[in-house]
Amino acid sequence: MDVTGDPTRAAWAIASRKYEHEYAEHLERARTAELFPAEVDALGEIVGGAEVVHPMSGHGLDDIALARLGARSVHGLDYSEAAVSSAQRRADELGVPCRYTRAVMPASGLDGASADLVYTGKGALIWVSDLRAFFAEVHRLLRAGGWFYVYEAHPLVPLWAWDADEIRVRADRGYFAPSHVNDTFPGNGAVEHQNTLATIVMTCRRAGFEIEHLEEHPEPFWLPAGVGAAAWDGRVPNTFSLLARRV
Repeated sequence: MDVTGDPTRAAWAIASRKYEHEYAEHLERARTAELFPAEVDALGEIVGGAEVVHPMSGHGLDDIALARLGARSVHGLDYSEAAVSSAQRRADELGVPCRYTRAVMPASGLDGASADLVYTGKGALIWVSDLRAFFAEVHRLLRAGGWFYVYEAHPLVPLWAWDADEIRVRADRGYFAPSHVNDTFPGNGAVEHQNTLATIVMTCRRAGFEIEHLEEHPEPFWLPAGVGAAAWDGRVPNTFSLLARRV
């Protein structure tokens, strides 16, 4: 991976080694991997027999869960060679219909109208520098009437401090800021892009989608070990889900 001049890709090149170092752990998790209940509720009648594309697929455990829900195939895309190679090895060992390609979105390199469902979530949109181009590529990949599903950190999450006693907004973050430097995972100077919930929804609509479902959830999708924050006690949003149909 060429990471020259790009601190975010350089950070992920380091962080993605965990997929190789923790291969056995991820393999065991993959044997029983499931989507969150909210995801199953939204996708249960859609994913059966579907050809799925998963941009920014990471460790690929969600791909295995989608295959178990009945997806005909899942094609994961990620710009980390470590993530792609380890995910493919797991899928091959478990005999699930998942394949992986290294790609830097929005240039997926896939044929247009090749998917029934594009799934992305759990730490993907925050690494997208051009949301319009990304959603346009998702639209291109989908067949007419195809589905786009997102399960992602709520745009308010960067504001929450990890204080255990009270919900607090970080003094160094703002909801309308365009980006911030990540100080959790992967860290190492990685830059997260920020978009308001309104921006995400309207960009999706303008890309040629009809919004079928939008919900905010109090549960985080990731809880770092040894940390208990008041912001995770169910009173404020930590994730959201969006289901849209290509028109």
